[in-house]
Amino acid sequence: MWRTCLASAFRTALACTIVGAATLYGPEWILRYVAFPAFSYVTIILIITDATLGDTLRGCWLALYATCQSVAPAIITLKLIGPARLTAGTTALAAALAAFVVVLPNGSTHLVAKRIALGQIVLIYVIGYINGAETDPVMHPLRVAASTALGVIACVLALLVPLPRLATSEVKQSCKEIGQNVTTRVKLYMKAFCAEDAMTAMASVSQARELSRISSKLYQTIKRYQPSMKWERLPFKIWRWQNVNDNKGEKLQSMEIALRGMDMVLASKSPIPASLLAGEVKDDLKNVQERVNLSIKRVNNVPQPSVTPETDLQKPDECLQTLQQVPETPQDLPFYFFLFCLRLLETISTAKPEETKVKPEENKGSVKTKSRSWSWFSDWDSKKVMPATKLSLSLGLAIFLGSLYSKPNGYWAGLPVAISFAAAREATFKVANVKAQGTVIGTVYGVMGCFVFQRFLTVRFLSLLPWFIFSSFLSKSRMYGQAGGISAAIGAVLILGRKNFGQPRDFAIDRIIETFIGLACSIMVELILQPTRAANVAKLELSRSFHALYGCASLFGAKASKGEIMESQKKLRSHLNLLKKFTEEAQAEPSFWFTPFNASCYEKLFKSLSKLADLLQFSGYAIGFLDEQGRWKSPQCKEILSDIDSDLKSLTQSISLLAKSFEEITLLKSLDALEKALTKNGNTSWDIELGKTPNPSFSSPESEPGKILNTYLQHCRGVSDGIFRADDEEGEEVKVDKSEVVLSLSALGFCVEKMGKETREIEEMVKEVVQSENPSSHVNLHEISCKIRSLYK
Repeated sequence: MWRTCLASAFRTALACTIVGAATLYGPEWILRYVAFPAFSYVTIILIITDATLGDTLRGCWLALYATCQSVAPAIITLKLIGPARLTAGTTALAAALAAFVVVLPNGSTHLVAKRIALGQIVLIYVIGYINGAETDPVMHPLRVAASTALGVIACVLALLVPLPRLATSEVKQSCKEIGQNVTTRVKLYMKAFCAEDAMTAMASVSQARELSRISSKLYQTIKRYQPSMKWERLPFKIWRWQNVNDNKGEKLQSMEIALRGMDMVLASKSPIPASLLAGEVKDDLKNVQERVNLSIKRVNNVPQPSVTPETDLQKPDECLQTLQQVPETPQDLPFYFFLFCLRLLETISTAKPEETKVKPEENKGSVKTKSRSWSWFSDWDSKKVMPATKLSLSLGLAIFLGSLYSKPNGYWAGLPVAISFAAAREATFKVANVKAQGTVIGTVYGVMGCFVFQRFLTVRFLSLLPWFIFSSFLSKSRMYGQAGGISAAIGAVLILGRKNFGQPRDFAIDRIIETFIGLACSIMVELILQPTRAANVAKLELSRSFHALYGCASLFGAKASKGEIMESQKKLRSHLNLLKKFTEEAQAEPSFWFTPFNASCYEKLFKSLSKLADLLQFSGYAIGFLDEQGRWKSPQCKEILSDIDSDLKSLTQSISLLAKSFEEITLLKSLDALEKALTKNGNTSWDIELGKTPNPSFSSPESEPGKILNTYLQHCRGVSDGIFRADDEEGEEVKVDKSEVVLSLSALGFCVEKMGKETREIEEMVKEVVQSENPSSHVNLHEISCKIRSLYK
């Protein structure tokens, strides 16, 4: 972290030094064209923050694109209106309309380009209004463009000195570290699995979980820098020799599911029967571990010595080959599931890239082409119009009120709104708070720097370096984040990086007040146009997550294709990620006079739903392994496997129906509203028996998952009693990989048991959420579900 922050601060300071040297000590012609050095610094902060060379090259293109979006229309507008006729109202209206046009194509334009374009719009129109008739309609916008260009050039030069920071190298290094991380975690999980005492096992699991958190950050690094790689390869084809596969990070991340399964076994704290780890099993498990490590290293293209017979990737695992019998008791299932995860990890690591992707349907190409041809019209969708409307109103109002407060400094109210534009939903009050604090502390630092080094302009400028280092740490902190760090950096550089802007104290006070005006306008427009609280959005996303779970679980009994199952699981993961995001946002927002948000329940629900999604994915893998052994199915086997499918279908159908009920319950505004709706519709009486079939409950003493598990194990033992050979159509004997069948069947048994437990946990958490929203009511989920269904019968 120190290395990253210092490198980022050094390059930011170097780029600002280039701009400072050009504007403070440069020739007169530079000062004539670069009339707004403050925006040159702002451009640097927007582009170079934690950037690679690829990011900077992309920033050059984005700055050019943004300039075409803002400068060319502004020249025409100023020519038609005339700067002398501009007023505070017409300036705000012109800037708001221009901002609306820039922001409207929400998905097709990069966020940096929009921020640069919006900043240029503020400077062009507001300074044009300030200078009035003295404003040249053509040269004034071009000077804004020249100031932007100087900042972009400084970014490129700073990223090349002393050596270019490449996104390709960052991704390659992250992939290497992830490979080492996965190898170490497998070793720790194996150590915990074979440990003889619980203390040693938990110590290894704790280390592995810490490495898991580090691994997630490395995956974020890969995701962050992969789009920048193509910008580095475009002008420099010779760098392709670094042999970084764009899909390598995805393949490494796909291994996480197997590691989560190992952690799931060890987290359950279920003791592994000593009889299963007796004899040479531990030594055989070490051989399996070595095979997995070799596979992971091959994924990362790590040079390997000649493979010895002990670690031959083609040699069968003796401990797995001895598995010829499905476990008779649920206590043995964790042992088999752990071995299944090891096999799954090896399978994923050795799979070809095309095998891990779902092939799209042939007829989807025409649909995609058609959707692209109509993409312009899709921009008028409400989801895209709303961000543009909010930004344009916020910007126009900020410029109008800022100009009324102080005409010479009116643009400082609009600039914070422009350069902090975010297309996605944010925690409004939290972000506004950190922006305000960052602006204040950065401005205070700038004023102090001017006071201490009043007569030494060079020393005053160099004092920015420690502040950039501090701002880099602020950007990575949980308290301030990137918004607060950027605000702090801009607040200081606007004072210490310029001269002849008046008294620093007066400028600092005016800018702080103008910034607060801009932030207040943003909050007010957000509350008026999108008053939905983050807590309500999180509640809606929880309901959508249950709907996605319903669809995912329903496919297991519908003979769906592998592609459909993977697509449903991907959709479920997407909704869970949004649930986590909105939960964090709701937790950060103040409650005011509303009911406090029950963040702990939502976090527990997210964890349980994530585990349930993992278990469904494990079930899909196990079914896939069984399908690969489908050639050995005799009529007797097909009958028993049909019973096994029926057991799994029974459980997944129960989960899907329960998820459907939870979806309906979490959509309720309140229990009082439900009672009023029942009274209004005349459904004052309802039959609780109506809910028994569609709403199975797992909290009864006779647990349905327990029954299903016992029946399932009986059917599995019927498969393992010797029906592993079958004659093919030509009469030749076909041998079955018994270990694959036993591991897959045992893994399904483990998933059946765990899915029942997680569903009970989810039921309890949903009840707690409903109770927290209706503190004066008695909550009975089954009763509530029956009432909901009576409204639609």
